Amino acid sequence: MKIERIIKKFQENHPGEDASILSLAFDFARDAHKDQIRKNGEPYIQHPLHTAYLLTEIKADLATVTAGLLHDVPEDTDKTLEDIKILFGSEIATLVEGVTKLGKIKYRGIERYRENLKKMFLAMASDLRVIFIKFCDRLNNLRTLEILPPEKQKRIAQETLEIYAPIAGLLGIWRLKWQMEDICFKALFPEKYHELEYKYEVEKKVERNRFFYKIKSILTPKLEEAELKYTIEVRFKHLYSIYLKMQEKDRKFDEIYDVFALRIIVPTVDDCYKTLGIIHTLWKPKPNRFKDYIAVPKPNGYQSLHTTIFGPEGKTTEFQIRTQEMHEESIYGLSAHWYYKNQRGQSIYKAPTWVEEIIEIQKEITTTSEFVKKIKLDIFRDRIFVFSPKGDVFELPEGATPIDFAYAVHTNIGNKAAGVIVNDKLGKLDQELKNGDFVEIITEKKRPYPNRDWLKFAKTKRARDRIRQFGKKSTLENIKRFLPGIKNK
Repeated sequence: MKIERIIKKFQENHPGEDASILSLAFDFARDAHKDQIRKNGEPYIQHPLHTAYLLTEIKADLATVTAGLLHDVPEDTDKTLEDIKILFGSEIATLVEGVTKLGKIKYRGIERYRENLKKMFLAMASDLRVIFIKFCDRLNNLRTLEILPPEKQKRIAQETLEIYAPIAGLLGIWRLKWQMEDICFKALFPEKYHELEYKYEVEKKVERNRFFYKIKSILTPKLEEAELKYTIEVRFKHLYSIYLKMQEKDRKFDEIYDVFALRIIVPTVDDCYKTLGIIHTLWKPKPNRFKDYIAVPKPNGYQSLHTTIFGPEGKTTEFQIRTQEMHEESIYGLSAHWYYKNQRGQSIYKAPTWVEEIIEIQKEITTTSEFVKKIKLDIFRDRIFVFSPKGDVFELPEGATPIDFAYAVHTNIGNKAAGVIVNDKLGKLDQELKNGDFVEIITEKKRPYPNRDWLKFAKTKRARDRIRQFGKKSTLENIKRFLPGIKNK
């Protein structure tokens, strides 16, 4: 990897922006790491170079890419953070300091591992760009995983799957997530990995290509007839996601029908819906397999139209339809979202709501093991969006119930909840909500306190805390009723 390649890639994303600081940072880092060699035998400077290039691929800003070049300098060389601050400014120094504070996760002892995780969560809350650097640093290190002893490979792979990959998913950085997952899958389950790889790359490749060109030959004339500008490409499901689906659904490889999808990229949102109409005119859609993530985006910002149709030869085929901006945000996540906002002159670097939840959890839980456990349970779940009767959008973890929704709206709504209407049908307070549900809570005005039995199915921290808080008051009131001599202090 050469610095010129990094500069060229950065300038493709940020035309006209002065990138000379990248050359200066490279010279400084190269000098600092000059006598260091990586375990694979290459000069150490190659690691920060690859880290910085990965950051340019996700459209990171200049300060983040520069910090990527410098991220190991204070920890591994005789150069200091103060040196970086003097030469490159306080913003870049702060990002480097954030990565340095995370430290290198040690794999000796679960408590030290948890402490490092806690540091990472809190670093996310201060500036998510620190985590972008850490992800790219981790991915480049994973690419040389095979040179490590087998047991260490497995520990690093397991921790990456449990922590790094889910956070990358929450941030929508699918390009990094998929690559990390497939490398870890290979390290943890080499036989299963190679078996799937053979089926995927050898047995089915010719068949997939033939089917793709058949679909394309039918669809292309109709898109051109409608005078739509478009790009059609194939999206292949990654090996680890295929493996997970086989495990979850207890299916064989041949029974996973969405191993690949056709992705159509068009200029505008209107074009997305026009393209969808053309596809549904050509082929019958599969019931309950249409998802409009443009009107109702996923919590990580993902937008696209998804539909599955009965294609040629009766084969089910998934289409994903989106604009170029939606496409780049789907693979680069929050980083690309900030990039496009910046291009439009809007304010950037606003963190998602789940980052604020990390801060709240940290305030209330002091022990590291409980903190990490709580983060995994409350934050790493997939997120859903549900709607109030007024059309307000509420973000909840997957598996959330109407009680979680009620407390997200207002504590008083939660306390007085007596029933629920979901999508115009009477529902149950303990049922699982789905993305896009319209939820209306039926309240009982005379009910002053929540039912403590709700703790059995409440999923969010807010709901559980409120139920416990007001449930205690309910218990105290009952005691007072039977022992009238007790007075408030």
